[in-house]
Amino acid sequence: MLRSVKELYGKKLGETDADIGHVKDFYFDDQDWVIRYVVADTASWLKGRLVLISPHAFGDFSVHGDCLPVNLSRKQIENSPSIDDHKPVSRQYEEEYYRYYGWPAYWDGGAMWGVGGFPGMPQPQLLVDEAAAPASLSRDGNDPHLRSMRNLEGYHIQAGDDEIGHVTDFIMDDKNWAVWYLLAKTGHWYAGKEIAILPANIDRISYEDSKVFVKLTKEAIMASPEYHVPPPDIARHETVGSPV
Repeated sequence: MLRSVKELYGKKLGETDADIGHVKDFYFDDQDWVIRYVVADTASWLKGRLVLISPHAFGDFSVHGDCLPVNLSRKQIENSPSIDDHKPVSRQYEEEYYRYYGWPAYWDGGAMWGVGGFPGMPQPQLLVDEAAAPASLSRDGNDPHLRSMRNLEGYHIQAGDDEIGHVTDFIMDDKNWAVWYLLAKTGHWYAGKEIAILPANIDRISYEDSKVFVKLTKEAIMASPEYHVPPPDIARHETVGSPV
C-alpha cells in the first residue's frame, strides 16, 4: 500500500509495553530512494531524546488509529545508540546500531535491503558479544546518503533554467519502504497543482541551494495531471515521466 509520508508525522509509536513517543521525521537514502529510519521523538519518557527506528522494527506495517505499532521494548530503545539530530548519521553509527539490534546490514549485498532482504525479518535479539556482530559490515566510513525528508519540504524544483514549484510530500510503499514519488506543488501557491515525480526523473538534490533538479522540461511538468493523495491504490495514477 502506498502512503503519504506527511500524513505519518506526529503519529504515536507504540511498542510491546508502552507508548514510546511520536514520528518526528524520516531519514531516506537519496541514492536508492528508500526510507532507512523513522526518527522518533521520545519526549514523554526519555527527556526529549531522539532515537532512530529501522523499518525492521515495524514488521508488517500497520496503522491503528493514530498509532504505529513497533516491535521493540522500552528497554531496547532506551539502551540503543543515541543520535545527535544536528549531525549527519555516519556509517560508523549505523554499524553500531545494526550490531546492537542484530539485524542484517542493508548496505551488504547490493540489493535495496541487503542480502537479508525485507520484510519478514525475525524479531531482534540484543547482542551482548562483540564477536556476534555480522563480519561483513562495511568499515569504509562512506557517507550513507541519509537525508531528512522533513527538511526537504519547500525545496524548489528546478527544470532546466526554470523553477516550477516546490517539494510538498513523499509517497512511500509500506511493504519495502521504497519512495515511489516526490510530490511537488507547481505554479503559484493560490493557483498551482500538486504533481507526482518519479525518483528516476530526479537528476540530483542540491542541499546547499535547497533545490531538486529534475530531468524534465518545464512544459512536461506543467502539462502533467494533478495528483490527489488519498486513495490507497495510487499506483495507477499518472506521474511525470511515467510510461503511457
